[in-house]
Amino acid sequence: MAPVPRRTAARSPFPTTLRRGVRASFAISMLAVAAVALSACTFGDDSVDAGPVDGGDFADDGCTSVVVATSSEKVNMLDALAQAFKESPEHEALDECATVRPVNVSSGDATRFLTAGGDWPDEDPRRWPTLWSPASTVWTERVAAAASASLVGEPVSFTHTPVVFGVPETMAKALGWPDEEIGIADLEKLCADPEGWGSVGKPIWGSFKISKTNPNTSTTGLSAILMQSYEASGKTADLTADDVAASEEFSRVFEECVIHYGDTTGKVLNTLYDETQNGSGGSGYVSAVALEETSLLNYNQGNPDSHTVQPGETLTPPKEKLVAVYPSGGSIWSDNPVTVLGAEWVTEAQRQAGEAFIAFLATESGQRILPEYGFRPLDESVPLGDLFTEKFGVDPAGPAITLPRPAVDVVSAALDQWTQIRKPSSVLEVIDISGSMDEPIGDGRSRLDGAIEGAQSTLGHFRSTDEVGVWAFTTEVESVAGKNLIELRPVSPLGSDGETLRSSIADLRYANRQGTPLYDAIAAAYEEMAQRAEPGRINALVVLSDGQDTDSSISIDSLIAKIGASTGEGGEGGGDAPVRIFPIAYGEGADTGALQRIAEATGGQWFDASDPAKIDLVFASVINNF
Repeated sequence: MAPVPRRTAARSPFPTTLRRGVRASFAISMLAVAAVALSACTFGDDSVDAGPVDGGDFADDGCTSVVVATSSEKVNMLDALAQAFKESPEHEALDECATVRPVNVSSGDATRFLTAGGDWPDEDPRRWPTLWSPASTVWTERVAAAASASLVGEPVSFTHTPVVFGVPETMAKALGWPDEEIGIADLEKLCADPEGWGSVGKPIWGSFKISKTNPNTSTTGLSAILMQSYEASGKTADLTADDVAASEEFSRVFEECVIHYGDTTGKVLNTLYDETQNGSGGSGYVSAVALEETSLLNYNQGNPDSHTVQPGETLTPPKEKLVAVYPSGGSIWSDNPVTVLGAEWVTEAQRQAGEAFIAFLATESGQRILPEYGFRPLDESVPLGDLFTEKFGVDPAGPAITLPRPAVDVVSAALDQWTQIRKPSSVLEVIDISGSMDEPIGDGRSRLDGAIEGAQSTLGHFRSTDEVGVWAFTTEVESVAGKNLIELRPVSPLGSDGETLRSSIADLRYANRQGTPLYDAIAAAYEEMAQRAEPGRINALVVLSDGQDTDSSISIDSLIAKIGASTGEGGEGGGDAPVRIFPIAYGEGADTGALQRIAEATGGQWFDASDPAKIDLVFASVINNF
């Protein structure tokens, strides 16, 4: 196949009058992308999948099969578009019929697969993609730079969604919504005021808490820090690196409100949804979430993690919806490109069918389907419909101001600044080294090998001023941390100890490995972190376990009561130094239910590493929270 000319951003098939969304779409430049670690990424609201791909009906129907790898929130929409495509003139013009089959592949995973070269990592070639639709053109640009421009073809944006702040409706009304404009500066003032919500007459709500995603791995997170710089500068265009530098103190105050940096908004929204449904209203957990409008619409329909809705699945809306606060200073838009891959496995018939499908997406018939799934059409003549209404927390007229993509040096400056001003962290990693960790994980490593390498890989994320500690647990060991615990490093500023700690973690290969006192280890580690937790830090406990508790003196109910009581006294309900637990359920034998309960009791998140070969990717996902 002849090489396809390289494009630096997604182009649009729409006339100029319809391209305001495309001009507003956000594509990170190559210099900015260089700051992102390729192998550790999920993007936007994508999640780390249990396998390379998920979904898709591959029964042979006699037509050319056109697989489109796409981020999870677009699978249902693309399935509907695929069905409509079958009845379109674009399909009729093909020499033979074609069936488009969307499959869920996180944008970060797809980027990693494509840049690695070789075949698509799925045993069934029928599932290898012809089309790719990541969350943002940043991913297509990265593959073009790291692999080849021809591999990603000519990306075309076919829909868009703005970045907003989702606020529980009751809280939004306390800020004057919907009658008053609310800007990022208003949120910054709440962050800076020691009274927090008390400054607007709601002292019982405690401090003002913000959730954002990590800008090194998330379009939403990077858009948010750029929007902060726009706000601080008072500009709505022509943002410069000097403007970013001048906004440092403004952004630093804003970052102090962050509860933790999620790897995806879906995980944060799941926690908020669970707390809301259980009667707490979520007010103690978070006050505002930076997210894409489409994610807010999914949340309000009862799909907080924007998963692929299965046939017959019933969604339950939250007891309190989030409302979209469109910052008065403007919003950056996320684009959603689609492209025909220039991969060797793509046949000529698949290429032609893929191009026909992309052409269909630009038609009025295709664009009319988008609003049904929470995405805005680029064709402004297409009505938004009933979903884009106050009932579901959005304003069809918002945002009033579109903030353009800054230049390359500006994006780089914003990322560099965030690295220096982000909220500091104090993290204790607790690793299960029981006998079951000797089991192989299918790639030449044992479970313990994977855990060691995953833990080592996280150290480069921390700054020298961040506090990092590492413990391990099994029976028949003892250290200064206590019985059944090995203290590799106490929680203290990392400084220049990164290499020494890597070596100490590697020594776990030779440690005694016996039983699994999981609950005792968590109780001791939580007590240690609770005693040393400080306001102004992300205080967190990361726990990796591959099995059921077998040797603890404390029960799961007693453990939940202990950490729940601590949380209630000063954690999620407005305290200054909450400690959150982030468990990793490692392998199929891990006690997923118990680990999930433990995470929820502290407002943390649990991570699924049931496929132990993916432990490196899961560790990276966890560490993006800090």
